[in-house]
Amino acid sequence: MLKEARSIREKLVAWRRDIHRHPELGFEEARTAALVAGVLADLGYRVRTGVGKTGVVGERGEGGPVVAIRADMDALPIQEANDVPYASLTPGVMHACGHDAHTAIALGVATLLAQEEFPGTVRFLFQPSEEKSDEEGVSGAERMIEDGALDGVDTILALHVHVGTPAGAVTLGAGPAGAGVDTFWATIRGQGVHGAYPHKGLDPIYLAAHAVLALHGIVSRRVDPFAPAVITVGSIHGGQASNVIPAQVELSGTIRYQDPAVQTLIHAEIERALAVARTMGGDYTLRIEKGALPVVNDERVVAVLRQVAVDLLGEEHIAPREDGMGAEDFSAFTALVPGAMFRLGCRIEGDERKGHNPRFDIDEDCLPVGAAILAEAALRLLRA
Repeated sequence: MLKEARSIREKLVAWRRDIHRHPELGFEEARTAALVAGVLADLGYRVRTGVGKTGVVGERGEGGPVVAIRADMDALPIQEANDVPYASLTPGVMHACGHDAHTAIALGVATLLAQEEFPGTVRFLFQPSEEKSDEEGVSGAERMIEDGALDGVDTILALHVHVGTPAGAVTLGAGPAGAGVDTFWATIRGQGVHGAYPHKGLDPIYLAAHAVLALHGIVSRRVDPFAPAVITVGSIHGGQASNVIPAQVELSGTIRYQDPAVQTLIHAEIERALAVARTMGGDYTLRIEKGALPVVNDERVVAVLRQVAVDLLGEEHIAPREDGMGAEDFSAFTALVPGAMFRLGCRIEGDERKGHNPRFDIDEDCLPVGAAILAEAALRLLRA
């Protein structure tokens, strides 16, 4: 299968670069979806469009088992800084997380499997908006599920490119493969006053400073040190003039966890931390929006993926998963059916690029590797 995948490398690169040149934000992936639907139709797949707003589902085969392969399609609101022929043509939007590669790889898998005979059904889920939620706080994976994309699926597979791993290598493991993520917004209220007379008002910046210290003490003092957790205050906004104490300060931040009990604890402790504003005479309001659950890799599916990777690449190119607190809405799928996501090395040797960065880029030799692993794993699961 790796030989077959390498024989279509030029197609994979062409798809990836075309998508990279024309990035689209979440739930706006009209051009990308049209490209995907056209390729799938030409390969003979049954195609549904508009799934989860702008997603695409392609299917081949009949009956069970049903193995799904998911690829996300959305880009990020980042201005690209790379000077390459395939740089983004859309100002302020860039594929800085590798979803262009994910989409191209999945099209490659569809190409490889179109040449195979197998029992059951393979279903491709080209998903919109992994990076953000819509106005109702719902991400692309959840919207696709609402539209029936996961109905009847027995197993689901996915990958994510990883700039910290060499191209041609993979990392994977069973159990939690990332963090759950929630977002919070808080307003600290005081009483605005002239900056020369702070004693005549109540400084919300002063209150917010204590609240931030309390928030940053939650993980170190209230959460079990063996339980992964992160609280980050990512934005603070208050005031407009150097000599004016404002009436309020706005905070927002992210919560990361792996254990649902830790999630519940953190939500309660954030309320307690912000209550310091009331203790000091002010007030606060808090809104917490629950996001993606932790991705949990199924042990049996991981075993299949690992054996495929060993067979195709050799044991020396397989490494245990590196734990981290990044989040992925692929968790919406794995919460309902057994599945797994592995990391596909894409590092450009000597010039490692960071994710979500204006200079993000990949070694395109990773594309056929990812396609071969997903295609072969899907076949083994279908034929099991």
